[in-house]
Amino acid sequence: MRQTKVHNLIILDESGSMSSIKSQVISGFNQTINTIREAQQTFADQEHTISIISFNGFGTKMLHFCDPITPIKEIDSKRYAPAASTPLYDAIGFAVSKLKLVVGEDEKFHALVTILTDGEENASTEYSAPAIRQMIGELSESNWTFTYIGTDHDVSKAAADIAVKHSMSFQKDCDGIETMFSEERKMRKSIYRKIFG
Repeated sequence: MRQTKVHNLIILDESGSMSSIKSQVISGFNQTINTIREAQQTFADQEHTISIISFNGFGTKMLHFCDPITPIKEIDSKRYAPAASTPLYDAIGFAVSKLKLVVGEDEKFHALVTILTDGEENASTEYSAPAIRQMIGELSESNWTFTYIGTDHDVSKAAADIAVKHSMSFQKDCDGIETMFSEERKMRKSIYRKIFG
């Protein structure tokens, strides 16, 4: 039996305002990586890949792209160093288009896209809100699940503006971030079980 590919795509804000929560974000993301790794072991019919794309005004960085989850390296302070502005739409457009190319015509897959940001779009030059809304709206009708996680702005409105149906806001402090990552992992596990259990 051919395994279902599960593409875990995380689009991570690396703008300057994330500096104050840098260590908590690194820790939380490394726990998320472990959750995906556990899912790979739990669900024999799933083959997980991970893509982590961070972004700021200096551009987008592919920390991982469609890499097998088992040997993955954790994020550290050298690989995640917040600075500059927030070209959120450009990062989403770049990351989702790239994954869409990989998925191609494959029908036996699911893409789980998580966007984490502490601020609204303020620097994109290639993609606009309507373009991202159309892209996400179309993909959400098939095997793509999008989640928008944010703080310090109107998170539900920002998610709705780009057609993301699942959103979560968090307090920008140690407890708030810990709770957010814990909830994100629960949601992730529930999606794995619901779709493939």
